[in-house]
Amino acid sequence: MTEHTQPERSLVLVKPDGYQRGLTGEVLRRIEAKGYTLVALAVTDARPDQLADHYAEHEGKPFYEPLVEFMSSGRLAAAVIEGHGCIPGFRALAGATDPTAALPGTIRGDLGRDWGGSVQQNIVHGSDSTESAAREIDIWFPDLG
Repeated sequence: MTEHTQPERSLVLVKPDGYQRGLTGEVLRRIEAKGYTLVALAVTDARPDQLADHYAEHEGKPFYEPLVEFMSSGRLAAAVIEGHGCIPGFRALAGATDPTAALPGTIRGDLGRDWGGSVQQNIVHGSDSTESAAREIDIWFPDLG
């Protein structure tokens, strides 16, 4: 007998740099082409409380303030995706955090670059674990809980 597990969910953010450059559709196209399902989607301005909660583990680090400033610099697209293995799958699709080092074929490798700013502008965020995904989805989509 085959064991069926529930598909997992992940939060994906198209950060202000990606949204401003008109890359939201391309990011969503790649997610859907990979076979993941969009469960929720919103275009929004990040609220200070959302960013404080989202980046709580980084508070006090030197990059925290520039990161929060960047993430509040413009609109972003927030999505919840679903599918078996979607957390590691999306992170592989996104590519290395540093767009200069990200491999061709990944979102960051194909679409990102170093802009010389004080914080890495790398187009997307994806949850890194099921625990992070649950916490982050609750921050950005509290009605899904």
